[in-house]
Amino acid sequence: MAAKKARQVRSNVKVMLTVFFDFNGIVHQEFLPQGRTVNKEYYLEVMRRLREAIRKKRPDLWKNNSWLLHHDNAPAHSSLLVRNFLAKNNTVVMPQPPYSPDMAPCDFFLFPKLKRPMKGRRFSSIEEIKAESLRVLKYMPKSEYQECFEDWKKRWHKCIISGGDYFEGDHIDVDE
Repeated sequence: MAAKKARQVRSNVKVMLTVFFDFNGIVHQEFLPQGRTVNKEYYLEVMRRLREAIRKKRPDLWKNNSWLLHHDNAPAHSSLLVRNFLAKNNTVVMPQPPYSPDMAPCDFFLFPKLKRPMKGRRFSSIEEIKAESLRVLKYMPKSEYQECFEDWKKRWHKCIISGGDYFEGDHIDVDE
């Protein structure tokens, strides 16, 4: 008789964390409330809270309006409602090439850093997941955010050299 192999079952409990960060660390984070969906109306609310967080946490950037926003091309992010709000408030948006997770700092940096210490752990509640997520974010050193942005600059350089074509890892040689 063959030995039975235990299979790990994926949880159907999901928690969505939205995080905005810069060279110095976290600027704003929030969890999607239970039962809500990220649509253009919800994301507009997030943008308002982000602006307030920047005003409080990065007053020099706020005063000079010298901050840039980078988010992906999700429908809620690129909706007319959100684009009009950002334009009305003179918010400069860094472009995100379509189908380019290699260009999104959340995808190549933040999500892996956040998931690694939580992988394989069992949590007894959503609140425990949220608390651990925030703990991991809180203790991420400033130097890691700075490395992320240096890496992002290199990735943009590769994107420009490749004419906007998709690339993964270091498949395009770039003089550093």
